[in-house]
Amino acid sequence: MAKRLPSPPPVLSGYSYVRPLGTGGFADVFLYEQDLPRRVTAVKVLLVDVVDAEARRAFTAEADAMARLSAHPSIVTIHQASISADGRPYLVMEYCPESLGARAKRGPMPVGEVLDIGVRMAGALETAHRSGLLHRDIKPSNLLVNSLGAPVLADFGIAGTIGDGGASDTFAMSIPWSAPEVLGERTTGTVATEVWGLGATLYTLLAGHSPFELAERSRNSVDQLSRRVLGAKYTPLAPRGVPARIDTVLSTAMQRDPARRYTSMTEFGEALRWAQYELGVAPTGLEVASPEWAAAAPLGFADAAERGPVVTTVNADSRRAGRAAAVAAARPAGPVVDDGGLAPARARGGWLKPVLIGGGAAVAVLAVGAVGLMLAGVI
Repeated sequence: MAKRLPSPPPVLSGYSYVRPLGTGGFADVFLYEQDLPRRVTAVKVLLVDVVDAEARRAFTAEADAMARLSAHPSIVTIHQASISADGRPYLVMEYCPESLGARAKRGPMPVGEVLDIGVRMAGALETAHRSGLLHRDIKPSNLLVNSLGAPVLADFGIAGTIGDGGASDTFAMSIPWSAPEVLGERTTGTVATEVWGLGATLYTLLAGHSPFELAERSRNSVDQLSRRVLGAKYTPLAPRGVPARIDTVLSTAMQRDPARRYTSMTEFGEALRWAQYELGVAPTGLEVASPEWAAAAPLGFADAAERGPVVTTVNADSRRAGRAAAVAAARPAGPVVDDGGLAPARARGGWLKPVLIGGGAAVAVLAVGAVGLMLAGVI
């Protein structure tokens, strides 16, 4: 089936349209140049025919998730989220020139580079999981390469919460990177399905093709691939020159039984780091947000449809708020006088009073001098 043409790019205040970047089932992505500060950006715009209450809820959830998580160095950065003049929600993100899906199509990637990518993505996904979020669509095309050449995780458009126990009505199936239990519609997503997705993605980067894909194109229909994924028979990469240690790690991540996979992205990332060590490669740092950060403002999508324009996540019972309330309570009652901002200066040790007196004396001296010159006929 031929790909559709991109929708018309919206007119965005402060941005100049450059060209289309890609199309999807629910949105188009365009390249824009921001006027101030000057930079190129990728703008994801929902299609007109999918904009409804549910689409707006999903859009708000994606914007919230990306804004919350993009502090992580391996998650794409979001700059802005709003609604264009024609009613289409849009996201302004950092521009990433390439995806790892495009790289994989050019052939297998070096083992060292893939291990580094795996550790970085494990850290990004562990951070999302600690915030209560499942990505649910891990695949090579959603791993982008930013302008500095670093991999970043993108597209949280169908993200869901860990707490729902996989009970969502939306089944995100990107064959063959989806786990068997997702293809079998037994769950819409768990930490175990994310582990499978990352394992299948790293396999793709190492092999140059997706898992369970055969050399004969005629044997790679959706039904045929699905059956092979459901069987989950792992094909080793060692015969292609990939170290056997890598097969051990990836085959564990892609076990048919979810209980036999790594229990977390941290465990998966550490296994990848240990493989780096055994292969004589400097282990990549596993960057994961602290539990305190995750607990400070956990993500939740329950209010994404009904909430107003601003919902604060600041803790009203924090020590800073308590100190501010104590200062306000200790302030003496009295009439409020608009003194142009001088009152705070007087409160800080009274240094402004002599300055004002000195300034007034100087003005008086200048006035007397001017009168004298006028009487003498000089001016």
